[in-house]
This record gives sequence, structure tokens and C-alpha cells, in this order.
Amino acid sequence: MDEMDLMKKLRDVPSPRTDAYDSARAALHTAMAEPVSTVVRPKRWLSWPKVSVAAVGAAAVAAAVVMGTTGTSTPTGDPIIAAPQVVDSALVKLASDVKAAGTLSGDSSLVITTKTAPDGSPYLVYTVYTDKGQVFHGDSAKTLQAAAAKGDDAATQYDANVMAAARLAATGDVEKAKIAMVNASPNGLGLGLSPAEQEKAWAQNYEVTAKMLREIGKQVPDFKPRPTGKELEDVINNRLWSHTTYALFIGAANADIRAGVLKLVATIQDVTIGKAQVDDQSALTLTAGPSLQGGESTHVVTINADTGLPIRSEVFPVKDGKPSAARYKSSRVNLADVVAGKI
Repeated sequence: MDEMDLMKKLRDVPSPRTDAYDSARAALHTAMAEPVSTVVRPKRWLSWPKVSVAAVGAAAVAAAVVMGTTGTSTPTGDPIIAAPQVVDSALVKLASDVKAAGTLSGDSSLVITTKTAPDGSPYLVYTVYTDKGQVFHGDSAKTLQAAAAKGDDAATQYDANVMAAARLAATGDVEKAKIAMVNASPNGLGLGLSPAEQEKAWAQNYEVTAKMLREIGKQVPDFKPRPTGKELEDVINNRLWSHTTYALFIGAANADIRAGVLKLVATIQDVTIGKAQVDDQSALTLTAGPSLQGGESTHVVTINADTGLPIRSEVFPVKDGKPSAARYKSSRVNLADVVAGKI
């Protein structure tokens, strides 16, 4: 199915930014219990100037897909999420170091992302995420300045959700933070609810999504039961990985966001941790293999081994398709300086 048709159907929602497709796709496929992967790749960067690394699509699909739960209740139906295991102490230690070091001066995170267009040319994405929750985008320092000066806040509820979950994880309540992060976008899993409520949320999610598919003339897949066991674990961890890495990519210069992300990724058993040297930096590679990507790809995120700041993100398809990559430079800034063009 062409999930972009679903996005286009939501005419009152602003055009999705780069990789918003992937969050929308993830939400839709989870609703249908189909395989899903988070793929970082360019999306109409010329006609959609407000570019980001992932996610406005999730906000768009929220109009069509039922949000399972806010994640405030005690988990009762899913032991997988109820007792998250921190499986890599290196990430936990790094999170502790990041938290202890604190956030540098400034009131915002500036992330400059470099990607490659289909024609092979590089293009830049400038994102400012303020500590108050505002998000400004541009494809250059000049357009970023213009967006900030006009107060063109592109923040979505999804942005607020993932950042709040990351901050919660940084304070130490990883269990609640994990539920909140998984539920940051619509999925119908109903994490944190009773088994009966979860089944109801799953069925409602299917019906709402099926209605939308019918309205845009798409075939509705047969209803599938809510996943269980390893299948459920993979779905949960797919959402967790997708949302935490998005939070890292736009809010990395905030120490609480970064520390929370590291602690949450440490709970994903199938993420493997490696060591590397990148641009004369000691680095850690965080690899989410095909089991976490719907069998479609492997996603590797490289972070600085001392600071946890993201360096690059690479996706390697299992079968067809070319690998894609993005590079990141993160720093602390003051929004007033961005407005004044001082970046």
C-alpha cells in the first residue's frame, strides 16, 4: 500500500518533513500488524522546506489512528515492558556521565544534519529544539533564522511526547519512560492497560485505520490479533528504537534528552553495541538489526563514546535499495542568537 496517500488525505496537516513518512508508516503498519522498519531517507526536500529527521507523519496519522494509551498507568498486561532490563552497562554508564556533566549554557539544541539527495548531492537540515519545546527548521542558517524570527514553531505533540519520555528516563524511572516512549505515537498496543483494554484498543485502532484506507480507496488488510511473545517484543522495541533515536537526533545537545535516550536504548536486548573511530573520535555503534526493523533493514547509529552526541545514522536494506546515511553536528545555542543570525 502507498502510505503517503494516507498522509495526503489529511489536508489540514502541514506537509510532512524529511522522514516523517517513516513514522507515519510505522504507525500504520503497527496498526495492521505488518512488518515495519524505520528507514532514514530523503523526502521531497525541495517542496518541503521544513525538514527534520523523522516524525511529523506520526502527528498526521494521529488523526486517523487511535492512540493506545498515555502510559500513566501501571503496566499489567505486558511483562516485556513491565520489567525492562538494562542489558548494556556501557550505555548506562555513559548516560550517568552525561547526566553528571549537565547541559552546557544556552536554551536550545542546534542540530545540523547532512544528508544525500537521490541525485547524489548533499543537503543540509538545520533544526533548533528549545528547552521550552519549540522546534524551528531550515535548510540553511538563513532560513533557520527566518523561521525562528517569525516564530514559525513546527513542534508537534509527537515532539513533546518523545522529549518528555526521554527526560523521564533520565530521572531514573525507566519503566514508565519506556511505556511513554513507545506510546509517543499512535500504535494501538495499549501498553499500560489491562489485557481486556489492550484488546479493545487494538480492535479500535484497526477499525479507525481501516476506515481511512477505505476512504482513500485502498484495500484493507485482514484483521490480525494483537501480537504476543517475541513478535510483540519486536514491535515494542521497534517503536522504542524509532522514537528514542528521533529524540536524540533533534534534542541531543540537551543532556537530559541524551541521557534518557541512552538509558532507554540500553533496555533493548537486540541492539548491539560496538566500538569505532570516526573523524578522530572514539565512538560507539548502536545497531538495530532486521528483527527490530521488520526484517527489512539494519539501522546503525554512531555516537561519541564520551559525550553520547550523535555522529551519523546509516540504514542498510536487507534486500533491495541503496544504503542511506545522515551525519549530525550538535551544539548548544541561545534562541535569541538564532533569531539574530548568530550561529
